[in-house]
Amino acid sequence: MRADRVLLVDDEVEFVETLAERMRARGLEVATATNGGEAIVLAERESFDAVVLDLAMPGMDGIETLEHLLRHQPDLQVMLLTGQATVQRAVEATRLGAIEVFEKPTDIETLITKIREARAQRFALVEQRTQQEIEEILRARGW
Repeated sequence: MRADRVLLVDDEVEFVETLAERMRARGLEVATATNGGEAIVLAERESFDAVVLDLAMPGMDGIETLEHLLRHQPDLQVMLLTGQATVQRAVEATRLGAIEVFEKPTDIETLITKIREARAQRFALVEQRTQQEIEEILRARGW
């Protein structure tokens, strides 16, 4: 069985590297990006079970990045991580499709548990979408 694949996005380089190492030590496969644009490029090239995304980044912030990622990959499981959470921003993020909003610093075990749950949820969504596509093909062919 392959490791959970996570994309970790935060403009604080030291933070992203340290958190990535902690995740790797727990058996996750982690790719990192330091801005929204990098995250989008990586998500287009590779498949991830979950994305852990900083809310407050210069340039393209977490909300903009979240919207772009989910517009192109609706089954992607995105969690936001922030040191500057407001209730309004957290509500906006979940309304847009984030599955969780964590405040920094967050408990690593809780984060890992949510990532593993996200993998299972993403698998279920992909499986459901694939089944619907198969049924549409069969209907179109009259089988």
